[in-house]
Amino acid sequence: MNSKNKQILNAIFTIPVPANIRWGDTKSLIRSIGGLVQEGNGSRVRFKIGDIRATFHRPHPEPNTNKLTVKDLKDFLEAAGITPE
Repeated sequence: MNSKNKQILNAIFTIPVPANIRWGDTKSLIRSIGGLVQEGNGSRVRFKIGDIRATFHRPHPEPNTNKLTVKDLKDFLEAAGITPE
């Protein structure tokens, strides 16, 4: 995981929940920790780390995720055993 991905991981676990995380950066983070990113129908995107799966909706028209999605990403990462060091 490079330094940018570490920054994104730390931002996801920040309180209060940020709303300025770019969607492309979240996909890059998931791939950097060995996860799979699969584009689905419409704006659906599936993430998988190990046996843990989650489906998210790609934000549009803005490139940034909203606070609820960031919270859901945090819950997904925690379920997969991924936390900032």
